[in-house]
Amino acid sequence: MLKNFHQEELIEAGCDEAGRGCLAGPVVAAAVILPAEFYHPLLNDSKQVTEENRYELRGFIQEKAVAYAVAMVSHEEIDEINILKASFKAMHLAVEQLQQQPKLLLIDGNRFIPYRGIPHACIIKGDSIYASIAAASILAKTYRDDHMKQLHESFPHYKWNSNKGYGTADHRKAIMAHGLSPYHRRSFQCFSSEEQLELDL
Repeated sequence: MLKNFHQEELIEAGCDEAGRGCLAGPVVAAAVILPAEFYHPLLNDSKQVTEENRYELRGFIQEKAVAYAVAMVSHEEIDEINILKASFKAMHLAVEQLQQQPKLLLIDGNRFIPYRGIPHACIIKGDSIYASIAAASILAKTYRDDHMKQLHESFPHYKWNSNKGYGTADHRKAIMAHGLSPYHRRSFQCFSSEEQLELDL
């Protein structure tokens, strides 16, 4: 069972991102402040939840949360500043948009750039430990999936409606056949070493 709090004196916001390892599209982050009595039996790390249940959870989280916000950083900015900094920036933007400002940030992962002097705790696999981080992972994942499904309408051959921009075999084959789209991250290794050699030849 997920823990509701890391501590009970300060207002906490859980923060997580989605799309960090993708070849295309933005990185999306969410920040969530949950009430003390928050509970949903399906809530977990978004990777452990079915797509149908993620969307059920999103509605529940948005209805019950004290505050929540979602923010994205574009593929162009990812290429400009690198994916790690872009992930942190997306989290910062999400926290900035919260209607209630937290006094402690719970960050999924082992690194973070401090935001405006707010204390933070980095928690490895935090989305499977704390409810607020798990909730943030659900929001970040579903909002990003929706965005990639929209992009799929203009670029259906990459199958972003199913792979969401991750480097699946079908996605890489489509890149080989059609080249990179305007939404691919140029700073990422979109081709395998063998594919790059074939292109160079």
